[in-house]
Amino acid sequence: MRGSLLLFGLAIVSGMAGNSVMAADRLTGESFATRSEVLATNGMVATSQPLAVQAGVRILREGGNAVDAAIAVNACLGLMEPTGCGIGGDLFAIYYEAETGQLHGLNASGRSARGASLAELKARLAEQDLERIPHLGPLSVSVPGCVDGWFMLHARFGQLPMEQVLAPAIEYAEGGFPVSELIAFYWRLSVPRRAEFPGFSETFTVDGERAPAEGEIWRNPDLAATYKTLAEKGRDAFYEGDLARRMASFLEENGSFLRYEDFRDHRSEWVEPVSIDYRGTELWELPPNGQGIAAQQILNILEGYDIAAMGRTSADYVHHFVEAKKRAFADRARLYGDPAFAEVPVDRLLSEDYAARLRATIDPRRAAREVTPDPERLRKGDTVYLAAADAEGNMISLIQSNFWGMGSGLCPPGMGFGFQNRGTSFSMDPDHPNGYAPGKRPFHTIIPAFLTRGGEPLCAFGVMGGATQPQAHAQIVVNLVDFGLNLQEAGDAPRIVHSGDSEPTGERMSDGGSVALESGFPLATLRELKLRGHRIEWDLGGFGGYQAVWRDPETGVYRGASESRKDGQAAGY
Repeated sequence: MRGSLLLFGLAIVSGMAGNSVMAADRLTGESFATRSEVLATNGMVATSQPLAVQAGVRILREGGNAVDAAIAVNACLGLMEPTGCGIGGDLFAIYYEAETGQLHGLNASGRSARGASLAELKARLAEQDLERIPHLGPLSVSVPGCVDGWFMLHARFGQLPMEQVLAPAIEYAEGGFPVSELIAFYWRLSVPRRAEFPGFSETFTVDGERAPAEGEIWRNPDLAATYKTLAEKGRDAFYEGDLARRMASFLEENGSFLRYEDFRDHRSEWVEPVSIDYRGTELWELPPNGQGIAAQQILNILEGYDIAAMGRTSADYVHHFVEAKKRAFADRARLYGDPAFAEVPVDRLLSEDYAARLRATIDPRRAAREVTPDPERLRKGDTVYLAAADAEGNMISLIQSNFWGMGSGLCPPGMGFGFQNRGTSFSMDPDHPNGYAPGKRPFHTIIPAFLTRGGEPLCAFGVMGGATQPQAHAQIVVNLVDFGLNLQEAGDAPRIVHSGDSEPTGERMSDGGSVALESGFPLATLRELKLRGHRIEWDLGGFGGYQAVWRDPETGVYRGASESRKDGQAAGY
């Protein structure tokens, strides 16, 4: 009877993640691909909202470069996809500068309040019968770094004036745009959770009651006014001028520890991207306080196996991928944090010797129930990712987020955006690398990625989705390198997501976690994974959102990809 129930359960899961391809019938390429790659010679933009993509192409046509286009796209997304991003959040980017052949990394993440100690934070939490920072509310807010990130990128690499770059977003904010399908879905879920917080209903609802429906015209004149101020007065208007004072006063009045000085003293940081070589292709990520090196650790472990021979939907591949992920995330939980406060041994974590030692702990026939990291010492999030490239060969990989959906729920009056809730990622353990401290950047899930081959720029790509991101980065590289998929197919291919590891907040789970497999894995694979000890679960909407731009090293032709899991588009000219 028990065996029959097991097979019945597998059959149900197989129906949700089965062998069939639903009405694809493509004449070329893989049948699971949702569309062809987009090809162009002068420039390319890919992101999760088509009107934002077109704004980026407009800026390229007006003589802007990849950075100008990226800022224009991000500004539009802050209006059109507030369920994932906005100027109340943070930003990270990797930029390829064609003139010098160099990659530049930007960490534009904000910090906790400089005037609040861990003891003060714990006392405030205790007043509310809480043991850690909640997902919503004033204690979850950290300084927003997005605007500073825009102006850092623009000052160093931009070509067009900021007034021209922000013009498309301002026009849409004043004139309105129709809300797209998936964004409308997430917007509708966000409103009941945040309606109680100051400013949210006034900023993000229709008549103070509901989210805009799919196809409904949405305008945000307050955000238009804020963007105009930035265009006219620059970065300092947000961090030192009237906007900064209004934001700081609002936050203090509503229980945040942040003050005007925290905005005034904020600065983004140029950082050196780090790379690994995976079978002749280099994957570049940014160092912590983000989780990018977890993707590199996964690939370092997988490089010791003949992944191509295993097969893309085989139990062998899924098993070894999940086991590699568990080991990388064990390090992520124990070691990743703000390098200004904790020593993160990046070189050691990415070394071939360390990867070999982790690989040796993997049992090819059995899932590990618990992984203890070798060194001594997240939850889901909503994000936007964009890639842009121009006629000169410059390329940018940029990711920006409120963290958890529409962020903390707090929206400063008359400004048209909400504050992020990235502060909820802090651990309350003072000895943890991600432990809360004044003026510290919390652990970040959002990570841009870049591929090169032999030093030549190849691909700017990213995948939105909290802890899914490094797992999906590694799978994109495997799909391109081991399985020979094209740029669109690499993102459309069914994904693997493992959950249940220890978190950088100090929370610990040791039951081996669970594996969610997207539609497209055969029943035989699910059955074999169960026999190896994996707990197979089904998920809806937790597989991320991929966007990518590829440059052919020989012809210079751009290829763009935007997957079906989002509302997005890739477009060029």
